[in-house]
Amino acid sequence: MNRWLWIAVDIVATVAGGVAAVWAWRSGVRQTAFVPDGDQPAFTSTHYSGSWLGLAVLLAIVAGLAGLDLLVRTAVRSRPDRRARAAVQFQR
Repeated sequence: MNRWLWIAVDIVATVAGGVAAVWAWRSGVRQTAFVPDGDQPAFTSTHYSGSWLGLAVLLAIVAGLAGLDLLVRTAVRSRPDRRARAAVQFQR
């Protein structure tokens, strides 16, 4: 039961971390359009906010680690300890 609980937590952490990373990245990039003024041509300025982009990278790392943990937990079967196996063999 405990194994399935951690698998569910990993699924939620992976999805939530990925969504939050995309949201933080989009919040960290702002574009401003300037209209032509006299001899100046129209152009678009892009401002990158380092704190938002850093948060996005951190959230992506957390989501990636949760995804790796999810893969390991679903691929590896839990084995009973040696004493439990010995007790089962002794009863036969």
